[in-house]
Amino acid sequence: MQNPKKVIKSSLCYNIPMPKVLLIIPAYDEDANILSTCQKIADYNKQHHTDYDFIVINDSSNDSTGQILDASHLPHVDHIYNLGIGGAMQTGYKYARDKDYDIAVQFDGDGQHDINAVETLIQPIKDGEADLVIGSRFLTKTGRFRSTFARRVGIKIISDYMKLLTHRRISDTTSGFRACDRLIIEKFARDYPSEYPEPVTTTACLLQHDRVTEVPVEMNERTAGASSIHTWKKAYYMINVFMTLLVVKIRGRY
Repeated sequence: MQNPKKVIKSSLCYNIPMPKVLLIIPAYDEDANILSTCQKIADYNKQHHTDYDFIVINDSSNDSTGQILDASHLPHVDHIYNLGIGGAMQTGYKYARDKDYDIAVQFDGDGQHDINAVETLIQPIKDGEADLVIGSRFLTKTGRFRSTFARRVGIKIISDYMKLLTHRRISDTTSGFRACDRLIIEKFARDYPSEYPEPVTTTACLLQHDRVTEVPVEMNERTAGASSIHTWKKAYYMINVFMTLLVVKIRGRY
């Protein structure tokens, strides 16, 4: 029996519509970045004749992010309360599910993710070869931006631990530049972890035998503002990640 996901690969031959792609942009206090991030998506669509939709999840920002989104008439959802990256992404996945998107891409609002890499990211899904694709900055030859030394060490330790639990090596365990198909959209819309969402969901998908792969992508340093991740310098962050992943291994889910 033919794998139905393989059909997408031959869509040009059989006049099958190309998959609907949604970029989910979680935003918290991103008034210095959000407008340029959305403009880059619009410019890319115009230049490459693509049709990537996007939705900004304004996670109860304290700055003028919400006002900018309203004034610019950009598609967005406003959270009344701050739910963190996990809550913002789950809102985005619910939106993708309810609007019947084929592929959802997590795309940061701070300028770190390169719109030019989205096609590379979604290609394994379009080819019917993956359910979840992770953009890895550690698989590139140039390595334009690979984060600080301390974070790279932390990522390597988590990668080793995940391999111990799942027998699969994921090089960029905390990458927020990811794409998923309908199967994973539905799964993430139902349940998504509020803490350590990237390593936790990747571990769960691997344990549940979903098809997970990595592709090389370049990432940029933030153009403005400060990162929302402050816990890397605290030992309990790593301990909490290890304990959470161990629970995922035991329960088979997060």
